Amino acid sequence: NLKTWGKDMSKSIPNVDYKSAKFDKTLLLQWLKSLYRYGFAKMTGGKIESGSLIQIAELFGYVRETNYGKWFEVKLEVNAINLAYTNLGLQAHTDNPYRDPVPTIQILYCLENSAKGGNSTLVDGFHAAMRLKDESQEYFDLLSKYCARFEYKGDKGVHLQSRLPMIGLSPDGEIIAIRFNNRSAAPITDVPYRDMENYYNAYRKFSEIINDPSMAVHFKLEPGESFVVDNTRVLHSRTAYSGSGNRWLQGCYVDK
Repeated sequence: NLKTWGKDMSKSIPNVDYKSAKFDKTLLLQWLKSLYRYGFAKMTGGKIESGSLIQIAELFGYVRETNYGKWFEVKLEVNAINLAYTNLGLQAHTDNPYRDPVPTIQILYCLENSAKGGNSTLVDGFHAAMRLKDESQEYFDLLSKYCARFEYKGDKGVHLQSRLPMIGLSPDGEIIAIRFNNRSAAPITDVPYRDMENYYNAYRKFSEIINDPSMAVHFKLEPGESFVVDNTRVLHSRTAYSGSGNRWLQGCYVDK
């Protein structure tokens, strides 16, 4: 069963060595159960060479190729089309909410991280949604009832759009998906006028909960290390980085 968490999880991040997981199926299963339970897990001891993240994907699934390719580079680019390709900090978000269905598992793999900053941060979106519900049932209802809109129009020939609630519920009311990405949000046009002001209040409140330091787990990936997240649940972010040195990560998507 699922277990929600906050910053206290920093002390007990599920982790496994790549080679051990590859050769010991019991260990791999234990790690996958942690990934299912908490929505994220780390893997260490990988090769420090481009494309190694595909070997992690192959331990448990298949790469979901997107317009970004089989995998994508997360490093500084001149005239970047995506904020991820800059050295700026990113707010906690889920990836690709403009894609339907969204990629369900994301792997972020470190090849170099010698710059100052660039720490990874994870937030349990289910925990955040439950906190919102505790603090205001009305706000929770607004974000789970009405559709937000998300859009991507960066690469030439690529235009992606979706229309789904920020908090996704199953027919019997269980929280099953979080879609939160301020950079991909399109104008919200599906909320009746009478509810619009309160909808934005709910959106702001949800954002404040997500950005509350007590919600976040922090760590810095070293070369050969990666983290794997359930992109329908756990939001990820990073601090800005600067100075000498480089930060080079690669990311890819896998189906749950």
